[in-house]
Amino acid sequence: MSFMFKPLKYDDFSAINKIELSKELSDGVIFGKENSFITLKKAIEDGYHEGKNNILVDGYVGANFNQLIDYLKSALTIDALFTSMEELYKSESEINSMTADNLPNNLDEDPVLLFGKLFNGKINDLIDPTLAKEKCESLKSEDFSILYGLGSSCDLFRNSNSLIIYLDVIPKNAAVRAREGQFKNIGDRSKREFNLLMRRNYFVDFEVVVHHRKELIQNNLIDLYVSDSEVTYAMTDGKTLSFILEKLSQYPFRAKPVYLEGIWGGEFIRKIRNLPKEMSENIAWIFEFIPMEVSIVVDIENNYLDIPFSTFMQSTGEKIIGEQAYTEFEGYFPIRFNYDDSWHSDGNMSIQVHPDEDFVIENYNEFGRQDEAYYIVATGHNAKTYVGFDEKEDPQEFIDLMKLSERTGIDIDYQKYVNSIDSKIGTQVMLPAGTIHSSGQNQFILELGSLTIGSYTYKVYDYNRRDKEGKLRPIHSINGEKVLHKERDSKWVKENIVIEPILIQNTDDYKEYIVGQTDLMYYETSRVELKKKCIYECNNHNQFTVLSLVDGEEVLVYSKSNPEFKFHQKYLEIVVVPNTINDYVVENIGYQPCVIHKTYLKNGYKRYKNR
Repeated sequence: MSFMFKPLKYDDFSAINKIELSKELSDGVIFGKENSFITLKKAIEDGYHEGKNNILVDGYVGANFNQLIDYLKSALTIDALFTSMEELYKSESEINSMTADNLPNNLDEDPVLLFGKLFNGKINDLIDPTLAKEKCESLKSEDFSILYGLGSSCDLFRNSNSLIIYLDVIPKNAAVRAREGQFKNIGDRSKREFNLLMRRNYFVDFEVVVHHRKELIQNNLIDLYVSDSEVTYAMTDGKTLSFILEKLSQYPFRAKPVYLEGIWGGEFIRKIRNLPKEMSENIAWIFEFIPMEVSIVVDIENNYLDIPFSTFMQSTGEKIIGEQAYTEFEGYFPIRFNYDDSWHSDGNMSIQVHPDEDFVIENYNEFGRQDEAYYIVATGHNAKTYVGFDEKEDPQEFIDLMKLSERTGIDIDYQKYVNSIDSKIGTQVMLPAGTIHSSGQNQFILELGSLTIGSYTYKVYDYNRRDKEGKLRPIHSINGEKVLHKERDSKWVKENIVIEPILIQNTDDYKEYIVGQTDLMYYETSRVELKKKCIYECNNHNQFTVLSLVDGEEVLVYSKSNPEFKFHQKYLEIVVVPNTINDYVVENIGYQPCVIHKTYLKNGYKRYKNR
């Protein structure tokens, strides 16, 4: 699961990263909208007097340009020409034509138009070249101009007199603002339906804006950076931001989770984290660390700087994951992590399958296959995990019934055809692409996934359930049949993807087992069972490690060489030990034994299996 269409409007500020900063760096961050606006106004006017008369106000999708621009129009003491990028984009019909292949209208394969193909172009491609040329000519003659909107700081408009201000938006806030109708897609004159707006965002708008932001960050082109948030509005200059993020990359860190509701959502995470009941009746997904969907919060003198995790990666990603992984995965964090909560819920997750490498690349222009893995954290009565076909039954018979059910709504005896295992805490189920699977009712699992920007889940049976609006949930029988590996039956599952734990270390303080391993996937997992008041030491092997505290109270994660680089990790929190820490320590500081789930890239890993 990786799409974030409808996040719950809740900020979990338990995920705070405390790092040691100099007073100069701390003082270099301004908090609060009013203070930020005043500081920006002064910086713009000072820049003008130093020859910076071309002000470019750019940002991420959903950035609230208008409130800043309205302030500047009333507060600046210098006359300025204000121009919105909306005046310079290509026409709505022209952009729709350009992106038609990215957003196919195939209701048979994609009944709610969820999927698409990643756009290969740049933000420049969405700007009218004639209008851009005319604007550039006018900029030469204007004494003082402010161009604002997505793409305003692209190379079409930048010059030696440019001052670049960037309004960054954490992904959760962008999705909430989209749901509230606060912005349109690039070039649109009228608003799309919410699902279509978000589909266009994921496959076009987010893509061009993310790549444009990367260009600005990696070429040190951002003069003033704004964290555009209703709760944690802040600003700093580009150099200060870079120094702060470089410092953060030396520490174990945790991202700020995002919560999403779902029809099969449960109650486990609400009880553990004491989340308010009014958030939702059904919290299904906890995006604990899905790199493109979460943010990271830094405590600066008891104020919070909240920025997209992808901005952090674009600034200092090689330090976080290491040179080899950074090159292999093109600067993206290669594994995603979320929790699926069906504990004390009304039902199972849908029975589903994900596409493999060739299908994903050809149809979605993605980075590779969509693999997943389930680690069972907690269970209630009769919890099961469904994986593979029952070896005694004919998979084609299930597929035929799946198609019939989609047309007629008949119920399927899915338990006859889909293999299940009794969910046992500590079991790792690897789910290479093409494997039929589902998380059953009454359990809480840690879900891992491979690198894809979008999410490609084909529901093949969903118990004829309806969503909150009373509509039948979509089934993807055509693509599901194309990608299902029918030969993966219960026997294959036992021999290949639900392995018996392999003991690799046994000391007086801890035991470590490999629990997830298959040649079909580029990461593997292990489980560390740590006794009370004991420590576990490990080498990071010139990469990164992701640690999930899946049992126990609290541990301290720190660098052995530099113990000041540390993080206090509590139950169910997920912490990244970056490549900058080669020798790390996990110290059990709670009152009970604990269990750490470890995820890391395999030796000799490759993003593509078949290439």
